[in-house]
Amino acid sequence: MEARIRPDLISAATAWVRKAWDDTVRLFAHVPFGVSLLAIWGVLTLIGVIVEQGKDPSFYADAYAPPIARLIVRLDLDNIYHSAAYIGIIGLILCSMAAATFTKVIPRRIPRLNPVKIDAIPLHATIHVAGDPESARERLAAFFAARGWQVRKREFGGTEWTFADKNNWARRGVLVAHVGFVLIAAGTTIYWAKGYSGQFAVLSGQTATIPESGTKIALQRFGFRIDPVQTKAGTVYQPIDYVSDAKVTGRDGVTHDAVIRVNQPYDADGTLIYQATYGFAIDFALTKDGHRIAGPDHPLKEGEGFAIDGTSRAIQYQRFVGTIDRTTGQPGADPRPNDPGVVIQAFDGDRPVGGALIPLGRPVDLGAGYRLEAARYVLYSGFQYRYDPGIPVVGLGAFVLVAGLCISFYFLPARLFVLVRDAAGGGAEVGLAATTVRGYEVFEQRFAEIVEALRRSEPAPQTEVTTAPVTQTV
Repeated sequence: MEARIRPDLISAATAWVRKAWDDTVRLFAHVPFGVSLLAIWGVLTLIGVIVEQGKDPSFYADAYAPPIARLIVRLDLDNIYHSAAYIGIIGLILCSMAAATFTKVIPRRIPRLNPVKIDAIPLHATIHVAGDPESARERLAAFFAARGWQVRKREFGGTEWTFADKNNWARRGVLVAHVGFVLIAAGTTIYWAKGYSGQFAVLSGQTATIPESGTKIALQRFGFRIDPVQTKAGTVYQPIDYVSDAKVTGRDGVTHDAVIRVNQPYDADGTLIYQATYGFAIDFALTKDGHRIAGPDHPLKEGEGFAIDGTSRAIQYQRFVGTIDRTTGQPGADPRPNDPGVVIQAFDGDRPVGGALIPLGRPVDLGAGYRLEAARYVLYSGFQYRYDPGIPVVGLGAFVLVAGLCISFYFLPARLFVLVRDAAGGGAEVGLAATTVRGYEVFEQRFAEIVEALRRSEPAPQTEVTTAPVTQTV
């Protein structure tokens, strides 16, 4: 026997689903809820600005306290723009905007042409004019059309109404702004799906490859310029320009000469390569009892280190010192390599056991027959790269968003409701009311001018004008 679902159960389930849907739409259309989503989105974006993105876990372990470092890695805050939370909040914001647009914005900003109770609207007036209602309607339509109003007529229950709109197109300003935000979100999504970014460093004379695109950057020469500036606190040495002369090989295999400097990125197949930083890599030589032993096989950058074979000790290169003060033996203020040296830190396991400032080219005794020499320095250039195919969409979205806001703030859409009826003492009675999207007070003076101009333009051997002051705002 075939089981059948009772109709009352189907009806109850349908009613429950409809109620749940209505409640959900009402929640997403609620302004405080949408603002809360925007606040969360702003906080996540701020985290992405504060926390450097795309680093190894070891970087965060060195840069932050252990609890914060673990929090960053476990919550994916090091890749927040690609995280499910970030994309999810953007999706919720779009849902909230859609719900608010279709349930609140469109009905309020673009209302239907419906009759109203003239006397119930704060901005209203009654004018007695000569002639029958039909001729009066034609004169009124011509009056408003001549002054740039859009005139439309509708009949409701046998009664004809005239509607006049000014700047009616500006009612869509909020919708335009919403479209702009959607475009910005779409551009962000495109970057999440297809874009990439990162950073790398290249020693002078060496080549690095961007893994996502295969673009090769061979650094030919790096240079920087420092102009000392005298201040009340002393001489300040601030780099004002640093430039990388490189050869870049793109996807087509053709090598191009490139000059990459601060604020002037190089475009390689749509990937922008930025000059971000620079530094001094040091070629260390380690000896024991006068014989060269295994040490670092490449110049070390700041923060890198190496273990001493046969011991639990390790050496870390911390920073480059351009000028060593010959009087004190301490680092000088001038970062240019005049009398250079390097600061190293020794470790026994994970425990620091001492540090030293080593002049370049002068070996230092580490004990037990070990000697360490910072033999030479090699300039390296630090680059950042970014490929974002969503930038044109984000730019268009920003333009549309600003245009929508300008339309909403600088143009005032207004609607006049006009009802013409036979007057008791002969002629016609014109009932006139006005509404705007920003309330009534902003249009009060303009409405009085319209009523006065209408009174003067109408042939009225007997004219009585009554107006109601604004008593409330919306």
